[in-house]
Amino acid sequence: MPDSKDPQSNDPAAPEAKARPVTPPEPAAAEPVKAESPSQASPHPAAASAFRASGPGSDDSPPWPQTWKLIAARFRALSDKAGRRMMQRTLKIGISARIFHPEEGAKGLRGRTLQYLEESIAQWVMSRNVLVFMIPTVNTNGLVHPSSIRLRDYAKHLDGLVLQGGADVSPQSYAQAATRPEWGGDRVRDMYELELLHEFIEAGKPVLGICRGCQLINVAFGGTLYQDIATDVPTSIKHVNDEYDRLHHAIQFPQGSSLATMFNSHGSEQNEWVVNSIHHQAVRDLGRDLTVEAISGSDNIVEAIRYRKAAFVMGLQWHPEFHRAGGPQLLDCTPILDGFLRAARETRF
Repeated sequence: MPDSKDPQSNDPAAPEAKARPVTPPEPAAAEPVKAESPSQASPHPAAASAFRASGPGSDDSPPWPQTWKLIAARFRALSDKAGRRMMQRTLKIGISARIFHPEEGAKGLRGRTLQYLEESIAQWVMSRNVLVFMIPTVNTNGLVHPSSIRLRDYAKHLDGLVLQGGADVSPQSYAQAATRPEWGGDRVRDMYELELLHEFIEAGKPVLGICRGCQLINVAFGGTLYQDIATDVPTSIKHVNDEYDRLHHAIQFPQGSSLATMFNSHGSEQNEWVVNSIHHQAVRDLGRDLTVEAISGSDNIVEAIRYRKAAFVMGLQWHPEFHRAGGPQLLDCTPILDGFLRAARETRF
């Protein structure tokens, strides 16, 4: 049977094929081979396919993805370690200075400007194992010892600010005149602490104002003060007398305030708390973006305020640093201190 693949097998007219000698082709002249650089060389198809199929974590992957993974892992580990060290670092809290101005004709220390801390406020803050630094006033134009240090440098390097109590806030600081000479306050300290408060708020650091510090926070945001509660609010209870820190009265936390949430977090429905009272001035017109956190139980005098646009800027009219010595009936202010220090840890970055 003829082969169906032979084109001549089905053609009857095709002449009989004759055998012809086959001459092998002459070999072509060999062309010179050019060496290719590694960047020009094409990978073997099988090798390229294997490279594409292998992931960064496979055993046959090239070395650079695994090196990059190792570097990234080391970086994350170092970053986490640095973060833990930062969070565990002892907090550094600044406390504003009280200022003693020279007495006319006095000799020795009374003839000098003094800056100092009241012992109890420093020890109260240090009771939570933090470092305390008194922040002095700065004078870049000083003739004796000029310096380029600014209050913003303290705000940059410290974790929080406490404004301690002391002399009256000057009525000039809220655009009023003193109605009696003895209520003129300390304008020099006002300017120093207002700048200090501004720098810490700008740096995103927490601030806790105590007594005068509470009043200063209100003035910083455009609020005003009663220059003398007994004179300006005749129906008020006594907020200061010769008993000093032994004078107590009740306060209330408005519903929804952060202090109400803090002290009623364990299901307590207590309506009144007892604090000391050592002030003859108080918040009158509330400053902008401030909210009332506590009021006096019987005369509605403001006893605590909070700035709404910051993580923690709060003022307390009473002196929490004296409460433990005042007995167990006084409000335990440790949660307030802990909240302030917690904000300091969270904002230290």
